[in-house]
Amino acid sequence: QVHLVESGGDLVQPGGSLRLSCAASRSDSSIALMGWFRQALGKQREFVATITSSGVTNYADSVKGRFTISSDNANNTVHLQMNSLKPEDTAVYYCYAFVAERNYWGQGTQVTVSS
Repeated sequence: QVHLVESGGDLVQPGGSLRLSCAASRSDSSIALMGWFRQALGKQREFVATITSSGVTNYADSVKGRFTISSDNANNTVHLQMNSLKPEDTAVYYCYAFVAERNYWGQGTQVTVSS
């Protein structure tokens, strides 16, 4: 079993920045991939960004150039640096991990972009 705990969600003005973090309870080499998805009110959950255990990253087109995902393998933590935030980035952001052929999700953290 893997527990994911997110932090960093907040209210921010358009053009602002936030940094989300996710800590995984498991500390071994079986964490193949971690990342972030988001779900806006009334919409389906969508992919944001992922990073593999070897550091390969992937981003949704809507966040390329604005968001950066990074990982701290020693502490089983993944971060999402979000810059130039837009109102359409408002959503609950969920941490995701693929571990030993299973999918795990965090509880989510709210990001609201509004003036």
